[in-house]
Amino acid sequence: MLPNTGRLAGCTVFITGASRGIGKAIALKAAKDGANIVIAAKTAQPHPKLLGTIYTAAEEIEAVGGKALPCIVDVRDEQQISDAVQKAVKKFGGIDILVNNASAISLTNTLDTPTKRVDLMMNVNTRGTYLTSKACIPYLKKSKVAHILNISPPLNLNPVWFKEHCAYTIAKYGMSMYVLGMAEEFKGEIAVNALWPKTAIHTAATEMLGGPGIESQCRKVDIIADAAYSIFQKPKSFTGNFVIDENILKAEGIQNFDIYAIKPGHPLQPDFFLDEYPEAVSKKMESTGAVPEFKEEKPQPQPKPRSGAVEKTFRIVKDSLSDDIVKATQAIYLFELSGEDGGTWFLDLKSKGGNVGYGEPSDQADVVMSMSTDDFVKMFSEIG
Repeated sequence: MLPNTGRLAGCTVFITGASRGIGKAIALKAAKDGANIVIAAKTAQPHPKLLGTIYTAAEEIEAVGGKALPCIVDVRDEQQISDAVQKAVKKFGGIDILVNNASAISLTNTLDTPTKRVDLMMNVNTRGTYLTSKACIPYLKKSKVAHILNISPPLNLNPVWFKEHCAYTIAKYGMSMYVLGMAEEFKGEIAVNALWPKTAIHTAATEMLGGPGIESQCRKVDIIADAAYSIFQKPKSFTGNFVIDENILKAEGIQNFDIYAIKPGHPLQPDFFLDEYPEAVSKKMESTGAVPEFKEEKPQPQPKPRSGAVEKTFRIVKDSLSDDIVKATQAIYLFELSGEDGGTWFLDLKSKGGNVGYGEPSDQADVVMSMSTDDFVKMFSEIG
């Protein structure tokens, strides 16, 4: 874990969606320095499925040494944002850091996304980030710290990230485009950056989206909190960056990332919008219906024909390979699977067109993953 330095003592951090999850984790990390935290979130009464309110978050923040101002804020409501900003300035004297964390998600395709759901995502993610930033900027410009941090992804234009949930991607990318624009607009005055996790993060939202057991494939919210804290230490000249949590923490000297894992050693689910893992590609491949031109592989001795869930999973992946996916990944993965239908399998996302199969790949693997067949099938089915 990244140690606290105390440098945020007395700073006022305005965080949307801070009653639980990533927002609350960032709040608690800053609070340990003695920061003032403005909890700008909707949940004032206990939710039947989601733990935490703005008031329980305030108690936790004050318990670790911070000062808290809980404010009922729906970021779709400009007046509620304005009121919270004014309360923060009155109580703490200004605003030093803004974290635009509030977000809405619906992983549905165009025909399956109701208009009200599109409006929700656009109004919370894109419009809400804009309105909150606009309200805080006059005070941020007066701060010596002056950071805006959007919890949003790098702008990856690979169509695979648009195909299955176009509205969500556009709404989330809106937050990222503000980083490009505002970093230039307020250069020298306010640092504006984005932060995104390399892997899935275990939150109540992840639990609902991924189903039971998803937590074993996730990291704790602490990794995002530590990465955000690292960004807040940087000067205003550190701006316009799309930061990946693991990368910035490696630069801080963190080497053991198992400390952030819910289940150390278990394969991790990559997050959306990153093309670094085959799982991330397969997440969006299963229904593409692509008919690839496969590379002729060197003859390999094959055992008796395989059947079962593992073979079916690889067949789905194989039927969905394309040159674009291979170009975006450029790696060969070897899976050592134990249990029924196990053995050695490979996923070649380096050769033209890609390939999958039982046995060793024709070229040396870049990554070797060992797990049970049950975990393998579960991993691909849950992220598919």
